Amino acid sequence: MKYFLPDSQDLVDPSFDFERERRSATRLRQRDDLYAHEIFAERVLDGILVSKGIVDGSENSGGRYTLAQRHRLLRVGAREFFRIDRKDNMPIATMGDCGAFTYVKDQVPPYTVDEVIRFYVDCGFDYGISVDHVILAYSTEWDKPGAKVPDELRERQEITLELAQEFFTRWKNDRLPFQPLGVAQGWSPRSYARAAQQLQKMGYRHVAVGGMVPLKTPEILAGLEAIDGVRRKDTRLHLLGVTRTEQMQAFAKMGVESFDSTSPLRQAFKDDKDNYYTMDRTYVAVRVPQVEGNPKLQKRISSGNVPQGKARELERACLDGMRRLDAGEVKVEVVLDALQRYDELCGVPSSHRDVYREVLTDRPWMQCHCDVCRELGHHVILFRGAERNRRRGFHNTWVFYRKLARELGGGVAETIARESPRTRRVSAPEVFS
Repeated sequence: MKYFLPDSQDLVDPSFDFERERRSATRLRQRDDLYAHEIFAERVLDGILVSKGIVDGSENSGGRYTLAQRHRLLRVGAREFFRIDRKDNMPIATMGDCGAFTYVKDQVPPYTVDEVIRFYVDCGFDYGISVDHVILAYSTEWDKPGAKVPDELRERQEITLELAQEFFTRWKNDRLPFQPLGVAQGWSPRSYARAAQQLQKMGYRHVAVGGMVPLKTPEILAGLEAIDGVRRKDTRLHLLGVTRTEQMQAFAKMGVESFDSTSPLRQAFKDDKDNYYTMDRTYVAVRVPQVEGNPKLQKRISSGNVPQGKARELERACLDGMRRLDAGEVKVEVVLDALQRYDELCGVPSSHRDVYREVLTDRPWMQCHCDVCRELGHHVILFRGAERNRRRGFHNTWVFYRKLARELGGGVAETIARESPRTRRVSAPEVFS
């Protein structure tokens, strides 16, 4: 089972000073900043997924690339752009897709097959996904006799299949240098099976299953079971945007060979509570917002309700308290008092004291031997600015990859077992069993 991390230009600055919160004056983002696969000595992913919609943007969604970055990607190709050939013992695959979620509101995809193929060839991807139009409605009721399926859903599936046929024909006739994946979009188990069956008739032996991101686990399993009922033995599946580590063995039995997801990375700073992963649970990150970066607090300061000097004093007390807790110089309750005072000043409506007590008592970053936690210490648990938040997301990706290996057994799990223990700052029980 291969894990692809979708690219959204998430990099971190290795020159960032977490105590003074300053960067090197000579830092250049594309040259100096690091991707997740460059941060760790061990493997954290098997491939990178790059969406044309993320690179180019669309009318409804801005791209994440500057014009200079886009030109460089197309000029040097994905392998050089992402610097993925610099670790010879850890080969990383590249996959391109259209980014159908960026144009989900459009009546038809904004890209032609020719445009997408040119993007894949210029980037030098190993895998290329056909142009698709995502379907975001699902119900098993639509499989019942006489059920009326909305015309828009049927139209989107037909558009996706027609574009897949054109894509495969071009790939075959022009002998293009990437492995093609046709996209199966559906609104029910039977419609997913129909799409997969049609793609196999076209000649596809790799099928990407789309539109399942919002579905519940039983719905995903029902769709995959229906596809498996018509799947050839040599047809392999890729799940677009789906993360269910506890179901990976079931997915593998139904032909799933790979999947992609940003959930481990995004949960670090998008989720309300599940911000920091361990092998057995998650923890909330400790919010210590920057005085200048908190709009609500800035409004209260501007209105004269909060003295700016007082805000800075409480902010610094929280940061100093976290540093001293990590060094074993203060007790948890002292830090909790400081955090609560700052929360109240920032106008936080409810207390985080209980959930903060749990994470500060356990201090899971002290038990983790990933490169991020070893380097950052307590900074990894602070919800404060992109440099900390992204690194916590990278840590989550590292843990997620190992949870995946544990669920599947073998492969990466064997590699993890051979990893030598790292030096700890404190004596604590191992996170990894």
